[in-house]
Amino acid sequence: MDSIVVTGNGPLNGQIPIAGAKNACLTLMPATLLSDEPLTLTNAPRLSDIRTMTTLLQSLGAEVSTLNDGKVLAMSSHDLNNLTADYDIVRKMRASILVLGPMLARAGAAVVSLPGGCAIGARPVDLHLKALEAMGADLDLRDGYVHASARGGLKGAVFEFPFVSVGATENAVMAATLAKGTTVLKNVAREPEIVDLVDCLRRMGAQIEGEGTDTITVQGVDRLSGATHPVVTDRIELGTYMLAPAIAGGEVELLGGRRDLLQAFIEKLEEAGVSVTDTENGLKVTRNGNGIHAVDVTTEPFPGFPTDLQAQMMALLTTAEGVSVLEERIFENRFMHAPELMRMGAQIDVQGGTAKVTGVSSLRGAPVMATDLRASVSLILAGLAAEGETRVSRVYHLDRGYEQVEEKLRAVGALVERVAA
Repeated sequence: MDSIVVTGNGPLNGQIPIAGAKNACLTLMPATLLSDEPLTLTNAPRLSDIRTMTTLLQSLGAEVSTLNDGKVLAMSSHDLNNLTADYDIVRKMRASILVLGPMLARAGAAVVSLPGGCAIGARPVDLHLKALEAMGADLDLRDGYVHASARGGLKGAVFEFPFVSVGATENAVMAATLAKGTTVLKNVAREPEIVDLVDCLRRMGAQIEGEGTDTITVQGVDRLSGATHPVVTDRIELGTYMLAPAIAGGEVELLGGRRDLLQAFIEKLEEAGVSVTDTENGLKVTRNGNGIHAVDVTTEPFPGFPTDLQAQMMALLTTAEGVSVLEERIFENRFMHAPELMRMGAQIDVQGGTAKVTGVSSLRGAPVMATDLRASVSLILAGLAAEGETRVSRVYHLDRGYEQVEEKLRAVGALVERVAA
């Protein structure tokens, strides 16, 4: 099993290109199931999760080809010959549940395995199912599978989510595009990935309004056509690499970066003493000479501070001047990286959903273990500023969400390498 070895090497300087968003692409790919015409995605990230979704779609009868070194996905579901999403594939990735709504909307039936557990806490799919039931779906859960049918097709409905869910919003919006009549979805997620999905569906002929607000209205159409759509910039990869010069020092330009994708995060960075400026090609991040100051962070649904950047932000705050408090409101069990950072000399006190971080003068390199995707990259970031060598094991988590992480960091001067166990 591979490890990544990081040696603290001082300031970073240069440019890092930001890939297309993993979470957006994993949502856009199932949209091909809504049409018998081709859907092409450009600016696709090259990640193991994308390969898993590719395998799932192919198992359902879709054709998926990768072009331009994997940055273009050419898909077609003209021959949708299997309506069962098997456990052996679905268990690898929770986003697999997103094939349920499109299959049900187009074919009137679907059998989808319930996704497996998750290291960062319970992430139930009940909201997905309740939204589809509101549109007239008959659902039967047995033997670990959702058996769904909609005789005569789905029907427009009014449904209010009891709490905000990105995945459930995505599934419901896709299903509603082919439902008969008008669907009004209230208390929906507002993430840029939702806006990107609606943009793609609209290119395919869907009639949707309200994306980016808390209410989305979908007027069902009889069929959707093919389209070509560029995947939005990955705001989590963007935020992660913005933290690299903040932690190690230096000045790095993030190509393709957009301030509107991460406004709440950028405000916290600037409060901590990091300069973020807009450039012609993206965003430039510079650590000023006064060091990092403690800040308090609370994770919230978009447009709040992203939960997927909490671990990375904690890595920055381990050497900040003062005491920072991080409150995790999205997922339970999402401080599993804290003990690993403490192995590097960080002072962190976790009490339930709150972590108090008391800044130390420096971190020390140490052998550490990745516990999930975002935790793995937080340990690499911490290693950029640590004295000596940090060896991060179980980095298969990393490959699910970051493409060519070693190459991108080496390009700006970091000493990072992948080694076989």
